[in-house]
Amino acid sequence: MKIIIADDHAVVRSGFMHILNFQRDMEVVATAADGLEAYDLVAKHNPDVLLMDLSMPPGESGLIATGKINEDFPDTKIVILTMYDDEEYLFHVLKNGASGYVLKNSPDEELFAAIRTVFDGGTYIQPSMATSLVREFVKKDGEQVETDPFKILSKREIEVLPLVAKGYGNKEIAEKLYISVKTVEAHKAKLMEKLDLKSKPELVEYALRKKFLNF
Repeated sequence: MKIIIADDHAVVRSGFMHILNFQRDMEVVATAADGLEAYDLVAKHNPDVLLMDLSMPPGESGLIATGKINEDFPDTKIVILTMYDDEEYLFHVLKNGASGYVLKNSPDEELFAAIRTVFDGGTYIQPSMATSLVREFVKKDGEQVETDPFKILSKREIEVLPLVAKGYGNKEIAEKLYISVKTVEAHKAKLMEKLDLKSKPELVEYALRKKFLNF
């Protein structure tokens, strides 16, 4: 399996590359320091699996890159490798196209299992989070539940939200997401409507509360 690692810490990239290259069925072909570099390397190497960190300041976040790579290179399976043991993070990255979610403090064997699972076409979720995820989306009678407005945000709205909260203008957001300024404006309007927010300060406060600014 050809693998790319995306993380803004060089020591983390080096450490994971070392342990993965010791596996007979795995080879790290490249490493990236942010989401934009990860996108370019996926385009160049066509890897089987991409290990993606979510938070990679000041470069492009893992969340935005995950959405772009999943859309343009669907054959590359994405495993989120993060320190955040949080249901909301899990929800957003799965919605953006990730196939796996593993915590950085997990045993090496768990990371190997995640890579092999997604390579074979499956989905791998950190075992400690799997139960809470099921409980979050399914009632005892099997009906789906949607109690929090953020769960009905579209994939693109999830990408726009942290950028607006961080102070990027419409043109900058449009350039980052490869969409038009009018489309950005439409997504912002939908965000405010769905979340029942009236001003940008309210949006920033919401983003902080939901930890979107970590993306």
